[in-house]
Amino acid sequence: MRRAPRLTLPCRSEYLQSTWEKAYQDHRKKVRDAQPLVDTHAPLFLSHFHLNLKKLKLEEDRLSVIDRDNRLLLEKVACIMRTRGQTDSRDDYTHRSRKLY
Repeated sequence: MRRAPRLTLPCRSEYLQSTWEKAYQDHRKKVRDAQPLVDTHAPLFLSHFHLNLKKLKLEEDRLSVIDRDNRLLLEKVACIMRTRGQTDSRDDYTHRSRKLY
């Protein structure tokens, strides 16, 4: 253990010198035994902050829309496969002339 250095200010009074040394030794002991004042523990876990019910509901709705769209596409593909993918190539569009003003 390191010995504390003696005070550099010599004093004529032995009593005053010993009082200063005792105060200094007490100070050194307090510094050595000091406990940290910063709280380094993890914060409290509040489940209602981490479980976002609104977000879960929106995600569920989004997934149900995707499932519905996938089912409709599957029905359309199945219909095309049943009818052998025949398309009619008739063009019923009548061309109209544009009026110029």
